[in-house]
Amino acid sequence: MLIMEMAEEKMKKAIDHLNEALLGVRAGKASTHVLRGIMVEYYGVATPIEQVASVTVPDAKTILVQPWERNMIAPIEKAILVSNIGLTPSNNGEHIRLNIPALTEDRRRELVKQVRTYQETAKVSLRNARRDAVDAFKKAQKDGMPEDEAKDGENEAQKLIDRYTKKLDELVAAKEKEIMTV
Repeated sequence: MLIMEMAEEKMKKAIDHLNEALLGVRAGKASTHVLRGIMVEYYGVATPIEQVASVTVPDAKTILVQPWERNMIAPIEKAILVSNIGLTPSNNGEHIRLNIPALTEDRRRELVKQVRTYQETAKVSLRNARRDAVDAFKKAQKDGMPEDEAKDGENEAQKLIDRYTKKLDELVAAKEKEIMTV
């Protein structure tokens, strides 16, 4: 059934998007994903940090950025400060070190709220995919699909959203646990 395949594809994309968003949420330990999306001016072109430097995590509280060209230290440092990720870079002339501060209880709660916002956005995407599938089945029924087949399709769409909602809730619960673990 083409309708169900399209609905499932939309639901997979919603889950993938949620996964990407959750990777960017800083849970008190260092992750290179924090710098994802930060652009640096490199010979007049906006370039992701990962393409002008090596980004590593030497320990749980530090991110190390080693530019491949020394003259890139200042632009990378400026890009990190401007990006508003809440980290202050320190450089020693060869590399930039980002120390991840311990999260306060209030900051942890804020992050959980942020994660729940992402969750709700993903749930809306899932519901929209189901709605599109149900509408497609209703239209197909008007165009000659047997009524019981259309109803079966609508039930399948509901089962599909239930399955993806469960996956979504599991992802969010795991991220919340990670954030709240001291």
